[in-house]
Amino acid sequence: MIPTKLTSYIHQQQAFLRHADTPTAFLHRCLEVIDQREGHIHAFVALDREGAELAAVASSARWKSGSPLSPVDGMPVGIKDVIETANMPTGQGSAQFSGTRTGRDAAAVLALREAGAIILGKTVTTEFAATHPGETRNPCDLERTPGGSSSGSAAAVSAGMLPAALGTQVVGSIIRPASYCGVYGYKPSFGSLNRGGSNDQLSQSCLGVLGASLDDICAVAAEIALRVGGDPGHPALNLTKEANVRPTTLAVLNFAAPADVGHAERAAFAVLCKRLQDCGLRVIDRDSAPDLERLEQALLNVFTETRRIVTWESVWPLREYAGSPNPRLSADTLARVQEGRSMTPADYVAALTQRNSVRTLSNEVLGAYDAVISLAATGVAPIGITSTGNPRQNVAASYLSAPVVSLPVMHVDGLPLGLQVMACPGNDSALFNIAYYLESLLKT
Repeated sequence: MIPTKLTSYIHQQQAFLRHADTPTAFLHRCLEVIDQREGHIHAFVALDREGAELAAVASSARWKSGSPLSPVDGMPVGIKDVIETANMPTGQGSAQFSGTRTGRDAAAVLALREAGAIILGKTVTTEFAATHPGETRNPCDLERTPGGSSSGSAAAVSAGMLPAALGTQVVGSIIRPASYCGVYGYKPSFGSLNRGGSNDQLSQSCLGVLGASLDDICAVAAEIALRVGGDPGHPALNLTKEANVRPTTLAVLNFAAPADVGHAERAAFAVLCKRLQDCGLRVIDRDSAPDLERLEQALLNVFTETRRIVTWESVWPLREYAGSPNPRLSADTLARVQEGRSMTPADYVAALTQRNSVRTLSNEVLGAYDAVISLAATGVAPIGITSTGNPRQNVAASYLSAPVVSLPVMHVDGLPLGLQVMACPGNDSALFNIAYYLESLLKT
């Protein structure tokens, strides 16, 4: 195992104000780690060292004068390579678009620049943020996958190269890598962070954040929402941190088949639930709540249903390239386009109708609970980098358009395993306050 050290930016800010540290020095420490570890981890496809240095100097001057633009002023941030950046290519993890420059910043990138953040590099993604992986390795064990599709973002934060990085999720692309790499992950309620300029515009896809602490991911998400809002037609994310928020009742949902979840992982989660109960929280599962059993049954096929929806929605953006004489696409992507072309509009409408029905049921059932807790992955990161792992623990939150975080509070055989905490759609602020509370209990 290779030790990792998460590098929080928000937790360093008192030192900036005391002039005991500077954003420039912080950036240099990040670059030192990149120079030491990137050759083994392969988290980045591009770095803008010169631009980062200039931005850090400007930020340091603002902190010195006591006038930072925002809490993320000077924070080095990585950008998943499906999200456009004016100063670096956006290759979408594909040979088809390698080196492509759009000349513009995505909405979230523009917001972060305006907040003073340093856009340090583009992080590796799977091809088109789907299943075909890149070369990134897990910093916790180089023989294992970091997960996907936000592979490079999770790995860079885990290795201490960055305090935060943007990711996207349509199935489990933020939460699973966060669990595998031992970092914090946040997928917001659908539509609450602006995806403009992100080449991941599927009907379950969300922009989100991976980071070194809850404070880091909360600050990044809040600054994006403040400046560019949510997707068209959706209210912007509004995060309010409240002191002394204590949940009373947590629901436990199992999203994967028992055979898919490792014995040691189930045992670790059982120990965690017992700790929460010993602290006075009610932890309710399907054995004592018929409504939860009913919802679990309704969620049994969400991975298959999500795959149908995503497959149909992926055909148009890729059909032109898949049909060329020499397509520079993976076999996985070509097969998905072929499968999508065999579907009909009626098939897609049926899948959407089913999704709406399950969302209605979920909102009815989960309204009685403060939050849902579960494993953030079916197990620790599997060995090998030819697959990004099993996403079945994560897909429900995406399918339900619900906000979810992963807290790195468990370990199995020395490897990280996240706690997934989910709330009803629109309850992102409550979710964060509950996550802070749970972390305070579980980190002691």
